[in-house]
Amino acid sequence: MLRQWRGPFSIVNIASAIFECSAPDLDTCPDESLPEFAFIGRSNVGKSSLLNMLSGRPDLARVSPTPGFTKLINFFIMNGCWRLVDLPGYGFAEGARKDSAKFNQAVSHYLKQRTNLCSVFALIESGLPPQDIDIEFIGWLTRNAVPFVLVFTKTDKINAATVSANMAAFMEQIAPWFVQPPATFMCSSETGHGRAELLGVIDEAMTAIQAEAKAAAPAAGDAPAPAGKHAKSGKRRPDLARPW
Repeated sequence: MLRQWRGPFSIVNIASAIFECSAPDLDTCPDESLPEFAFIGRSNVGKSSLLNMLSGRPDLARVSPTPGFTKLINFFIMNGCWRLVDLPGYGFAEGARKDSAKFNQAVSHYLKQRTNLCSVFALIESGLPPQDIDIEFIGWLTRNAVPFVLVFTKTDKINAATVSANMAAFMEQIAPWFVQPPATFMCSSETGHGRAELLGVIDEAMTAIQAEAKAAAPAAGDAPAPAGKHAKSGKRRPDLARPW
């Protein structure tokens, strides 16, 4: 059943964060009735700690000392009205030679074909100079018109001057691809820095969705649009015809 969301959203104050399911591929993902915001980065970028910080739950995503621990697409329903999606990291992972091609294909399909994906939060480690694997991934997102913002993690682990220099160097490398550079944020899972700003991105998107849904609501007596497990609008990223 597709839902219409009414009333104000309270994104920053997350009242509930419920694990929904894990999916090995696009076909086994849950229905597209809720807006989704996906998080991805190079293995060991601090993604699980960041997700726990954002949700306010230290156990939402399992933090593992083994890079590449997340191997499935994990879905969490937040506040009952949107999904946080934990995507497998790219780069080093134990068993990568055997499994990386399959997992990368699943992530690729999800990012390119998931019509209710609102934005990707691409995580970059702030303490490192630009890494080729990160540059390549941002290039892939850009070529495939996947909406994203950049999140520089672990800002508490290194001095501010180094963080600024690494961020500037990264942005310089990707600058030729954009007329206007993507939005960038800094965060620390340890201090909570950046939490309000990142959740604010989601809040802004949800507010826009609410306005679009209200504007597109059918008049009384109109026949409802057909709904299905994977309702498609025929567009790369739906606008007023979103399935929620």
